[in-house]
Amino acid sequence: MKSPTLIDIKTLALDAGKILRAGYEKTHQVEYKSLIDPVTEIDYQAEDFLLKAILGKFPTHHILTEESGIIDGDHDHIWYIDPLDGTVNYAHGVPVFCVSIAYAYKNDLKFGAVYDPMRDELFSAVRGQGATMNGKTISASNETELERSLLTTGFPYDMWETVNDNLNDYGKFAKLTQGVRRLGSAALDLCYVAAGRLEGYWEHFVQPWDVAAGGLIAEESGAKVRKINGGKNYLTPPISILAAPPALYKKMDKVLKDN
Repeated sequence: MKSPTLIDIKTLALDAGKILRAGYEKTHQVEYKSLIDPVTEIDYQAEDFLLKAILGKFPTHHILTEESGIIDGDHDHIWYIDPLDGTVNYAHGVPVFCVSIAYAYKNDLKFGAVYDPMRDELFSAVRGQGATMNGKTISASNETELERSLLTTGFPYDMWETVNDNLNDYGKFAKLTQGVRRLGSAALDLCYVAAGRLEGYWEHFVQPWDVAAGGLIAEESGAKVRKINGGKNYLTPPISILAAPPALYKKMDKVLKDN
């Protein structure tokens, strides 16, 4: 059975990114999957394009995608697709969003690409071959101290109702670091850790399509990426994720465990 190449993954991300860029700042048809979890017609357009392109070339592959859910197929070949990561930003005209695509063979992530069409930045990685941004090698930060670190996180869509709203952890890290950003895109959070722009990222209750590509890119940049409970397979639900350079990972992990 055929498998994709990195070129396939990158080309799909770039082409889907054109759809996002073309629709940016236009009036959108916004629906809500939950109280504060929107989806736009551009999410659907980008996803439809990706599904047709992937299934046209790899018709038996298994796909996990945000809007359509599961496209059942051969579980040896799994795609993780977020056609528009950062929909809340997109719907409000905030230029922080991306396309995220990853491919795994026999449950091992092999390729990942995240494309930010507003900055024209294409992050990508191949398992065992490092990570790049627009073809140039990127590396995670070499910072070792929390007080000199800039972190990023996200919050669950049910935070109005859940006690696990991440606000306690956010408050702890805000008092221990240079600051904590909330970009609104888990995939870009992980890519910014990979590029050394941010030192660490954590988030509770994300989905596999949010973090598959970015997780591989961060790993290949030298960051340690694990479930918050320490498990290596961060794509196994329920997903809570921590990513940082090894020295900082230990310190962030300790903060998260000291509840």
